[in-house]
Amino acid sequence: MNIVAEAINSRLCADLPDEIARTLDAMFPNRDANIALHEPQFNNRAETIVLECLRSTYVSSVGEYVRQFETELAAACGVKHAIAMVNGTAALEVALNVVGVEPDSEVLLPSLTFVATANAVSHLGAVPHFVDVEDQSLGIDSDALVRHLQKIGRQTVEGFFNKETGRRISAIVPVHVFGHPAAMDDLNAIANTFGLPVIEDAAEALGSQYKQKHCGSLGHAAAFSFNGNKILTTGGGGAVVTNDGKIADLARHLSSTAKLVHPWEFEHDSVGYNYRMPNLNAALGISQLMDLPTRIASKRTLAAAYECAFSGQDGLTVLKEPSHAISNYWLNAIILDSAAVGCRDAVLEELHKIGFMARPIWKPMHQQLIYADAPRAKLPVTENLAGRIINLPSSPQLKDLLK
Repeated sequence: MNIVAEAINSRLCADLPDEIARTLDAMFPNRDANIALHEPQFNNRAETIVLECLRSTYVSSVGEYVRQFETELAAACGVKHAIAMVNGTAALEVALNVVGVEPDSEVLLPSLTFVATANAVSHLGAVPHFVDVEDQSLGIDSDALVRHLQKIGRQTVEGFFNKETGRRISAIVPVHVFGHPAAMDDLNAIANTFGLPVIEDAAEALGSQYKQKHCGSLGHAAAFSFNGNKILTTGGGGAVVTNDGKIADLARHLSSTAKLVHPWEFEHDSVGYNYRMPNLNAALGISQLMDLPTRIASKRTLAAAYECAFSGQDGLTVLKEPSHAISNYWLNAIILDSAAVGCRDAVLEELHKIGFMARPIWKPMHQQLIYADAPRAKLPVTENLAGRIINLPSSPQLKDLLK
């Protein structure tokens, strides 16, 4: 960094935290408590439906609420099948399993993601292979991916192999970061070229759309998360969704300990998982699905307010949905300018001091000790962005606190 750049950085780091804090204070003048990053929201039907489930005594993985939640979730995602599971990581692991990800194969995924994406691959004995993102949606950069695969790949009758490691590349996992859909047409075209299944990590993207198609309907299968901080929560939970009946049947079978249907015998034809969502969680999910359209509308109103509030702010940009998408804006984000690199923690400290529970984006996977030796492409955009992204409070009910 030269002397001029250092001076600009020093000025920005001195002024920017206070300026961002003042902007947020002005947006929410009537707040009477700290504002969390993302809080759940429950309607007046939640208690009734959950209590009905309790009274039925069917609170585990068998019951009408699981079936109803799966049916309504599939409809909300524009797919034919949904299989509810205990969490998003389990859902992603099962989805990868059923499309043929085997031990010691490699799975392409962005380094700029939550650790669960890489962990789901590792749980199968496979190897995460990290690729770069683009700065519009924070999704996988298709152009960079093609260049990388052409450099390191070798096509054979047995599949597409990484000639540097000798391992087969078995799948691509696009991630819809913060609910912003990745450029799926280009990624699906690459996958078709190299004969790879596509599993969407749609953990954050329920209700988001890519070219008027729902996230979750854009690959061979997709995984959602319904953790407490997601746009829809079942407490803990996740789901595999797909249009492929064979994938759905196998995912349901494996997630139910691979038990063969019989009135009383315990016969299992595979090493399966005990990953099915409990009926009690599904009951809560049904009440949450009732509010999904209005919740997305509230979050989009909040996102527009952030964009307006920061429109004249030097030193940062607001991350907006890409032109091909309608985003649920699960988490709003600002991106500090390159000139403000190094200011992130000062901004976070100031926001926390005045009661706004902001957070940085995840530390990239290739910089985590557990994945330091994993294969990777060049990651210039990931490394450039990782220290400059800040998530702002994004609960849908914040719409009602706006000035």
